[in-house]
Amino acid sequence: MIEAIAFSIVGFVLMELSGWAIHKYVMHGPLWNIHKTHHEHSESFFELNDLFSLLFGSIAVLLIFLGVGELDYRFWIGIGISTYGMLYFFLHDVLIHRRVKWLDRPRTGFLKGIFKAHQAHHHTREKDGAVSFGLFLVPKKYFKDTER
Repeated sequence: MIEAIAFSIVGFVLMELSGWAIHKYVMHGPLWNIHKTHHEHSESFFELNDLFSLLFGSIAVLLIFLGVGELDYRFWIGIGISTYGMLYFFLHDVLIHRRVKWLDRPRTGFLKGIFKAHQAHHHTREKDGAVSFGLFLVPKKYFKDTER
């Protein structure tokens, strides 16, 4: 059980770290033409940028599928990635961008800091000049004086 929890945490943390790097160096780099749909206003529910979620989700499903027979590390890393994906959907798509209008935007605390960091990321609609590329890896300054 300890190994399952540990590998799930590893999958979650690897997703945040790799997601940060992919966001900064790939999405705001060679694959900007796909990602820029997330930085532009659209009336459509779906964005071309959603392809990245399909990619990450496919990796998680593949790992779960490969490890399900033995419930080995691949399974649990896939579970960690899937957990990250669910939290990403909830925080990023529901709370921050309100693509699904279930809840109001966060007004206080930790979630407000994440929200402010994402607002700062979207301050520019250009490939260069964006800040704060992670979902949870957010500079401390966005958590200070969260009531503003």
